[in-house]
Amino acid sequence: MTENMRSLRNFFLYKCLFTLTFWNHVSLSVENELFTSVSNNFPDDGSDKKIKSLPLLYTKGHQSKANFDWVVIQNTTESLSLSEITNDNVKKLVVLLSNFRRGSRLQNLTLTNVSVDWNALMEIFQTVWHSSIEYFSINSVTQLSNIERYDFDYSGTAMKALTMTKVLITDLYFSQDVLYIIFADMNIEALTIAESEMIHMLCPSSNSPFRYLNFLKNDLTDILFQKCDKLIQLETLILQKNKFESLPKVSSMTSSMKSLKYLDMSNNLLRHDAADVQCQWAESLTELDLSSNQLTDAVFECLPVNIKKLYLQNNQITSVPKEMSELKSLEELNLALNRLTDLPGCGGFTSLEFLNVETNSILTPSADFFQSCPRVRELQAGRNPFKCSCELQDFIRLERQSGGKLFGWPAAYVCEYPEDLQGTQLKDFHLSELACNTTLLLVTALLLTLVLVAVVAFLCIYLDVPWYVRMTWQWTQTKRRAWHNHPEEQETILQFHAFISYSERDSLWVKNELIPNLEKGEGCVQLCQHERNFVPGKSIVENIINCIEKSYKSIFVLSPNFVQSEWCHYELYFAHHKLFSENSNSLILILLEPIPPYIIPARYHKLKALMAKRTYLEWPKERSKRALFWANLRAAISINLTVPDGQRHGEID
Repeated sequence: MTENMRSLRNFFLYKCLFTLTFWNHVSLSVENELFTSVSNNFPDDGSDKKIKSLPLLYTKGHQSKANFDWVVIQNTTESLSLSEITNDNVKKLVVLLSNFRRGSRLQNLTLTNVSVDWNALMEIFQTVWHSSIEYFSINSVTQLSNIERYDFDYSGTAMKALTMTKVLITDLYFSQDVLYIIFADMNIEALTIAESEMIHMLCPSSNSPFRYLNFLKNDLTDILFQKCDKLIQLETLILQKNKFESLPKVSSMTSSMKSLKYLDMSNNLLRHDAADVQCQWAESLTELDLSSNQLTDAVFECLPVNIKKLYLQNNQITSVPKEMSELKSLEELNLALNRLTDLPGCGGFTSLEFLNVETNSILTPSADFFQSCPRVRELQAGRNPFKCSCELQDFIRLERQSGGKLFGWPAAYVCEYPEDLQGTQLKDFHLSELACNTTLLLVTALLLTLVLVAVVAFLCIYLDVPWYVRMTWQWTQTKRRAWHNHPEEQETILQFHAFISYSERDSLWVKNELIPNLEKGEGCVQLCQHERNFVPGKSIVENIINCIEKSYKSIFVLSPNFVQSEWCHYELYFAHHKLFSENSNSLILILLEPIPPYIIPARYHKLKALMAKRTYLEWPKERSKRALFWANLRAAISINLTVPDGQRHGEID
């Protein structure tokens, strides 16, 4: 091959790589196989064949402007794409397509931006119908002239599928049937008319070979294919984004479609409220898409009995009725983006394997779901407002036991309530067994109560609590009676320097040592002693209380005999009560004899506390130290008293 021939070949290959422009505005695209065949027509054997011998292109002139009057594609081409088709160049397009008779390799044709009148459009269709083309796609079609009846010849075609999108009809007055019958009676397997504002489609005149119909994004309504029994081979029907409203009418539409397997009714206006309306679906229907409609719980009363895959996402479903008809074949159910508050049971779905309930209103999923749905292999339940509680923890535990059947775990499973746990992933949420097991909690509470009662009972017995309660009651009653009988004498008048509390076994020391040394001599101390100052007729407790209240101090003579005396205990208790009720420092402790701690009864815990915290006077055995003892004792009880006449050593009031 000469250098000039090689350069020329490279030029043509470059120009044909993506598109060839002809008819001023027509764009031509072909598959790579075409370019290979072009290259093969330039021999490398040094021959000087002329360009006009190329079977790909024949030019009439004006090569410098790169405009071609017509184009011939060789028979090895499989796909062809043309754009900007108008009434001015439609004849040339028909001539071009006429070259692809049956037996040619061209199978795929795409036309874009087509603006022709009705007859020209039908001529294009008719030419394609009698060519080798099997898949014809036409996009952005504007039909300009009046639509009229056309006698279309469907015979002898290789066509299998037609796709039309964005079809605009400018003619406002024409017979609808003239337009729709052309497409309804097409003898092909697949027809798509999408985004074209189509309001109706006729039932075919005879049994149709349609196996696939796609009428996406049109204006079709419930009257479509009603009482149509000609679509007996139809397997797939897509009616997404139309204006269907009645679910029973949709079911009636499919009742004669004996081969229908897949139906897409998503993004319509479907409702079903009447429980008494019967639905008649095609028995062959196994996959149904009803997503993005206005369906409620009643939809489960109007479903195909043999359905295997059901899509109900983005509706208004709040629950799956337990009394619904059983769907024994249902394997996949999508209920995402609804208003469910719990997981549906599998009572009506015995074969269910896949369930999607994402983005609902489920706070606490039922913990028995996996038990009631043993065949479920995957559950999508994320993006719900989970309430992290004991019930939810039971569900999480079951999920772990199920072997990871939760799709999207753990990222899509996050606590929404309570607020302090908001944003916490469920895998990080834990509560103790005691907090979640009601039976265990009750048993534990009962045991703790019993233990507490036992401890309290033991302490009451050990510390003699009933005795203290009884003493408090007597104190209260005595004070109440005193107030009731002499309300005008509520202000207490001190009559004695000190009240003496001692055991009868220590009375000799009190009478021979304590009283003489305090009442005689300098200072004239007035002592209250039970033998001479208790009022006859009053109870001992009342006398003790009165003596303590009318004495500036209370002297307790402590010894082993003291802790064995019941009445000494009373006197100590009431004096101690006065100490705290009046916030006074009225107690004086004299340790006559050492008291070993082990002989002090448990109920004398106040005595133990007093001896541990308060300073006491110890009776010295050496006589030389006794003068100091009496001086300290006199100093502790030194106070000026105004004693009524006749009561110096007499009875108290």
